[in-house]
Amino acid sequence: MSHLPINELKDFLDEKYRQYNRIEFITSDPVSIPHSFTEENDIEISAFLSAIIAWGQRRTIINNARQLMELMGNSPHQFIMSASKADTAPLKKFKHRTFNGEDLLYFIQSLQNIYRNHGGMKSVFEELYLQNRSIYHTICRFRSLFLSLPHPGRTSKHISNPGKGSSAKRINMFLRWMVRKDKNGVDFGIWKSIDTNALQVPLDVHTGNVSRKLGLLQRTQNDWKAVEELTGALRTFDRDDPVKYDFALFGLGVFEKF
Repeated sequence: MSHLPINELKDFLDEKYRQYNRIEFITSDPVSIPHSFTEENDIEISAFLSAIIAWGQRRTIINNARQLMELMGNSPHQFIMSASKADTAPLKKFKHRTFNGEDLLYFIQSLQNIYRNHGGMKSVFEELYLQNRSIYHTICRFRSLFLSLPHPGRTSKHISNPGKGSSAKRINMFLRWMVRKDKNGVDFGIWKSIDTNALQVPLDVHTGNVSRKLGLLQRTQNDWKAVEELTGALRTFDRDDPVKYDFALFGLGVFEKF
């Protein structure tokens, strides 16, 4: 599987995981946005919206996510529960790369539906997961619910579809934040009903390239099959918490240009 003996590769990844899974790492990462809240519902909503726009330059992602929270009065849950059409009008000017105000208005509408009629994101994700214990099916079915209201055709591309092969990097990252719990304080671990060992690695260009160099991933496309292949390889190092190595792979790719 690897160019290093397996025990050396595990030691190397464990060391990199410890190096990057620390509080100091938060400020340079989109996870800093939900870390500015204390209420669970605020954490969930800010994490979800920050994850959804997490592509491109990290500084821009963080600035735009912060601007988005300001547009919601820095009280995302209260905004979702009580915002009128007039309250949401200023969101039309928001833009992050191809995610624009039209997309955002639908996202707010869909989140309103989820929090007002389905018990919130935690309730939806945990219920879907407990039905099949599969992150793949959970994301696919969440996507169906999220896009169940009339929506602009363009908006559907901003909710990844593993059923069409997408790696669903941003939703997997959001799930890592919500589900993983350790004493280091980066991930929140506030969704207790989803098994940490079921999580899938948030696969992007950086983690994909590093994983191939380390011999952890053979597949050349960064798609859902690659996500399952890589997560399976990482389970051999830690069966209970394979996605902790996302810190190592991402850190090697982004900070060390490995």
